[in-house]
Amino acid sequence: MKILGEELGAIGRWYIALPPVTLIAFLIGLFVLAAAGQSQLNAANKAIYDSQVRQQALSEFASLITDAETGQRGYLLTGIDSYLAPYRAALPKIDTALDRLRDAYARSEDGTAKVRELRILTGKKLGELEGTLVTSSKAGSAPALNIVRTNVGKRFMDEIFAILTPMRDQEAVVFAAAAARQQTDLRRWVWISSAGLLLNIGLVLLAARFVYGEMRRRARQAIDLRGQKQQLERLVEERTRELVSLSTHLQEISEQEKSALSRELHDELGGLLVAARMDLSWLQQRLPMTDPGIEQRFRRIHESLNAGIDLKRRVVEDLRPTLLDNMGLFAALRWQLKETCRRKGLRSSESIPDMELRFNPDASIGVFRIVQEALTNILKHAEAKSVHLSVEIEGNNFALMISDDGRGIPADRLRTISSHGLASMRHRVTALGGSWEVRSPSAGGTVVTASIPLSNMLATEAA
Repeated sequence: MKILGEELGAIGRWYIALPPVTLIAFLIGLFVLAAAGQSQLNAANKAIYDSQVRQQALSEFASLITDAETGQRGYLLTGIDSYLAPYRAALPKIDTALDRLRDAYARSEDGTAKVRELRILTGKKLGELEGTLVTSSKAGSAPALNIVRTNVGKRFMDEIFAILTPMRDQEAVVFAAAAARQQTDLRRWVWISSAGLLLNIGLVLLAARFVYGEMRRRARQAIDLRGQKQQLERLVEERTRELVSLSTHLQEISEQEKSALSRELHDELGGLLVAARMDLSWLQQRLPMTDPGIEQRFRRIHESLNAGIDLKRRVVEDLRPTLLDNMGLFAALRWQLKETCRRKGLRSSESIPDMELRFNPDASIGVFRIVQEALTNILKHAEAKSVHLSVEIEGNNFALMISDDGRGIPADRLRTISSHGLASMRHRVTALGGSWEVRSPSAGGTVVTASIPLSNMLATEAA
C-alpha cells in the first residue's frame, strides 16, 4: 500500500480497499436487515397461523355443539332415530375440540379462562341434552318437549355463544391486523431489497470503474516500462558496442605498441648488445691475457651480454612473435604450445593443418593471443599434465580448441566466470565476429572452443 499511496497521493491507501470494504459493509447491513425482516415476517406468519388455528377450533366447536343440539331437537320433534346421527357423531368430538381450544389459547390467560367457562357450559348443555333424551325414552316425547320449552337449553346455548362470538370476533380482528402487518412487512422488505439491489448495482459499477481505472493505470505503466526497457536495451546495446569498439581499439593500440617496442628492442637494443659483444671480442683478441682475473672478467662480460641478448630475444618474442610475421600463424602456434609446455614439463599434442591460408595480421595476432592466454590459464590454475591444441578449417568456419586434463571448473562457476584472461579471450573472439565457449566435461579437465568466420580472418588484396 505504501507504493500505491506514493503513486496516488492521499487516497492511495483506500483506492483499492474502499470498494470491497464498502461492499462487505453493505452485505453485512443487508444481512442484518434481511434477518430482521425475516423475523418480522415469521412473527406475522406465526400470528396469522395461530389466529387461523383458533378460528378453526372455535368454528369447529360451535359447529359440533350446534349439530348436537339440532340432532337432539329433531329427534324429539319427529321421533326418527336418524336425526340422532349428528348428535351421536358430535358427542365424542366435542371434548377433542375443547382440548384443541385449550391448546390454542394456552399462552393467553383470558382465553384459557374463557375456554374453561366453555367447558363448564358445554357440560351443562350436554347434560341437558342427555337428560331430555332419557326423559323421552322413559316418559315419551311430550314430557321431553316440555323440558325443552323451559328454555334451559337455550340459555346454555346463549351463554356458550355469548363467549364464542366475542372470541371469534377478536380472532377476526387479530387475523386482519396480522395480515396487514404481514403486507406492510412484505412491502418494506420489497423496498429494502430494491434499495439493496440498486445499491449493490451501484457498488458493482463503482468497483468496475475502480478496476477499469486500475487496469488502465497498469496498462499505462506496462507501456511506459516497456518503452523504458527498450530504451535501456538500446542504451545498453549502444554502450556495449562502444565498449567493444573501445576495447578492440585499445587491444589494437596495445598490439601496435608491442610491435613497435619489439622492433625497437630488436633493432636498437639488439644492435647495441651485438656491437658491445663484438667490441669486447676485439679487445679480448688484442689485450694480453696473462692475468687470470682479467680473463675471468672478460668471460663474465661475455656471459652477461649473451644473457642480455637471450633476454632481449624472449621479450621480443613475447611482445610480437617473429615466427608469426615470418613463418605464419600455424608455425607460431606450434612453437608457442611446445615452448610453453616444455618450460613447465607438460605433455603437448596438436592437430594443426600443414597448409596455411593467408590470414590478415589482426586475425593472426588475435588467435595467437587467445591460445597464449588459454595456455597461461592452464599453467596457473588447471594443474594439468597434458595439453592438446586443435585447429580445423571447414567451409567458412575456423575452429579452435584448447583442452587439458586438469581439475576443470566447477559447474556452479561456469556461468559466473570473472577471470580477466577468459574475458580477454571472449572479447578477442567477439571482435573477430565469432563465438566462444568454455566447459568442463564429466571426464575432467577444461575445454575452450572458439568458432570464427573464415571470411573475417583472410587477408584482402588491399591489405
